[in-house]
Amino acid sequence: MSQLLHLHRLSLPQSSLRFRFPPLHRRRAASSPTNSTQPPLQFRPLTVSRSQITCRFSQSDITPQFELDKAKDNRKPQKRANGIFWIILINLGIYLADHFFQVRGIKSLYLYHNFPAWYQFVTATFCHANWNHLSSNLFFLYIFGKLVEEEEGNFGLWLSYLFTGVGANLVSWLVLPRNAVSVGASGAVFGLFAISVLVKMSWDWRKILEVLILGQFVIERVMEAAQASAGLSGTIYGGYSLQTVNHIAHLSGALVGVVLVWLLSKFPSASMDQDVKKSS
Repeated sequence: MSQLLHLHRLSLPQSSLRFRFPPLHRRRAASSPTNSTQPPLQFRPLTVSRSQITCRFSQSDITPQFELDKAKDNRKPQKRANGIFWIILINLGIYLADHFFQVRGIKSLYLYHNFPAWYQFVTATFCHANWNHLSSNLFFLYIFGKLVEEEEGNFGLWLSYLFTGVGANLVSWLVLPRNAVSVGASGAVFGLFAISVLVKMSWDWRKILEVLILGQFVIERVMEAAQASAGLSGTIYGGYSLQTVNHIAHLSGALVGVVLVWLLSKFPSASMDQDVKKSS
């Protein structure tokens, strides 16, 4: 065993087992800045401006690229149909206050033809005689009012409802006898009928289909109202004649709706002005 170790020691030279380092004075001289020809290394802090930092997504199927720098004005606004629900809630609230809770002063919102107040031409469009009268009006009001609001917005819906309702009550006050009382949103509903058909007119096949369906219904109802307008019958309500079906309001509401669309068509819309500016 001792012979093997001795042979092993002899086979490996002593110089190979040592790590060769330069002398200490040479290392100090090499690292000293006075003897070096190159200037010492200077480390600068990493400063990057915010404008140089960009985050981009790859246009792959896994990670889509989002348009983060898209202007808010160019985004398509989302139209929400909220105005029609407020109109329905107001009609329901006035009906409950009138017929269930019997709140005093609600009857003063009716349109009395013998001596009407100016506000009654507006408030009468939110009053109804009975539940059947209210439910039938609210059903068609929701359908056609929502169509008008989707096309013209919240302001357009309120303008159409009030303008056609007040116009129908005004025509009814001029035509019907002095002992009559007008209530209901029928005139405004028929006005929304006509407006929803006129604003849907376009060469798009979807809108043409809607015009055919809605237009046939509106024409039939308007013709029925025109034929029945000559034979009006009513009941006595507190000394006043409360008309069961005010066909004058139906017909006049539809005509006022057509007039409103015609008047608004004379004014250039803001969207058309923006298109002209972009094209120029």
